[in-house]
Amino acid sequence: MSAPQSAKVREREHAIQLDVTDPLKGFRKEFLIPTKAQLESLAVSNSDDGSEPCIYFCGNSLGLQPRRTAQRIASHLSAWATKGVLGHFTEHEDSNLPPFLHVDDAAAKLMAPLVGAETNEVAVMETLTANLHLLMSSFYTPTEEKYKIIIEGKAFPSDHYAVESQIRHRGFDPEQAMVLIEPDRLELATISTSHILSVIDKHASTTALVLLPGIQYYTGQYLDIKTITAHAHRHGILIGWDLAHAVGNVDLRLREWDVDFAAWCNYKYVNSGPGAIGGLFVNSRHGQVDVSAMRDGGEGFRDRLCGWWGGSKSTRFEMGNHFVPIPGAAGWQVGNPSALALTAVIASLEIFALTDMATIRAKSIAMTACLEDLLLHPLSANRSCKEALPYQIITPSDPEERGAQLSVRVEPGLLGGVMRLLEDAGVVVDERRPDVIRVAPAPLYNTFQEVWDFANIFTWACSETQAGTVHGSQEAAALKGQDQKGWAKFKQTGY
Repeated sequence: MSAPQSAKVREREHAIQLDVTDPLKGFRKEFLIPTKAQLESLAVSNSDDGSEPCIYFCGNSLGLQPRRTAQRIASHLSAWATKGVLGHFTEHEDSNLPPFLHVDDAAAKLMAPLVGAETNEVAVMETLTANLHLLMSSFYTPTEEKYKIIIEGKAFPSDHYAVESQIRHRGFDPEQAMVLIEPDRLELATISTSHILSVIDKHASTTALVLLPGIQYYTGQYLDIKTITAHAHRHGILIGWDLAHAVGNVDLRLREWDVDFAAWCNYKYVNSGPGAIGGLFVNSRHGQVDVSAMRDGGEGFRDRLCGWWGGSKSTRFEMGNHFVPIPGAAGWQVGNPSALALTAVIASLEIFALTDMATIRAKSIAMTACLEDLLLHPLSANRSCKEALPYQIITPSDPEERGAQLSVRVEPGLLGGVMRLLEDAGVVVDERRPDVIRVAPAPLYNTFQEVWDFANIFTWACSETQAGTVHGSQEAAALKGQDQKGWAKFKQTGY
């Protein structure tokens, strides 16, 4: 059963009906949805306090906690408490978790379908930036002729820092070796595929590596990974992808698209907790290990920063000093991973295993289309926004060029007031100063009804803040008590 496709949700009852027919409707109960009261309290509680659930559209920053996370972690702690070091090798009969020694393999098996890869092409390990460094140590091999790295001009800061430091570490000057792809039109902030290809063409003879985001964190633009990867390869250039905002969000097919390598975090759409252990992909052709060549004195595998956990399990505990990597992505592992952290990842991946990314993506496209339509064509109750929108959506309108996120740029001076009113109404979204609000309904736990409600709250908040600005107030939130009364009235009457 496919997700509903209609973007025209003009009545709340229609949104409710879409939720009734949603093939993923049962997944919401798999997650702990904070209530409005819990958001306002410093006390940490997972119990139902009787208040309404908040509207949580911030899975692009931190996903919500699966209910089974606490259960899986409790099982892990029990195994550690009752078996100690033997837990590395003992099958845990009272738990569905594997021995500690094999928990990374279990995580990779569950992760592979999310990125469209074979299990041996995936490793769940380290953090995003650490993985980028580990991968670039293998895939960035500059020469005097080919030494540049092409990245996006507005790359996530950590990616920029990592690339710059890798260039310096190899003895080159970032001013000369970093090629920044800037938006075609600065006011739109997005980058067309044709522009990206033209930059690769321009610098092909001197470029050693391309590193781009699958989904751009600021605008929510979904880059054409397949086309760009193929174009880089036609020039003989290796290409890697930062998939922090893409994994668990869009239907990736890294093996089919012949991507060289990729890295991601698991605390956003994969819902594995703050600072969760990350993941990486290495195309199988780069992960081959030729043991016979090693016996003959050859390298036998792609050069990398080596660590014992990347070594063959058959000899790992012999404590020798001759490194023979595990074939595939697991050979890039360096240290003993946290079984506790991996358990949190597995808890969420078990939920993904109950469906598939095609179904998740179909609902996401439908939800985001509904959200876009409601924001661009506000309901009659929000007349002031209907006359002249005090915001614009900077995320591409083509569903194939975006994921779950819409980035909304509000008029100057409105951000603070709008965010305060959203907070008062129990809405959680993400801001990027000075003027962008990132809104990301996650299909596993968000609903069409929430999309409808959010659109009306948001347009109302924009109108109220705009009115406050017009009347000379620095921020509408200066009249917070009055704002709350206004929100209560709007909720009851729609005006």
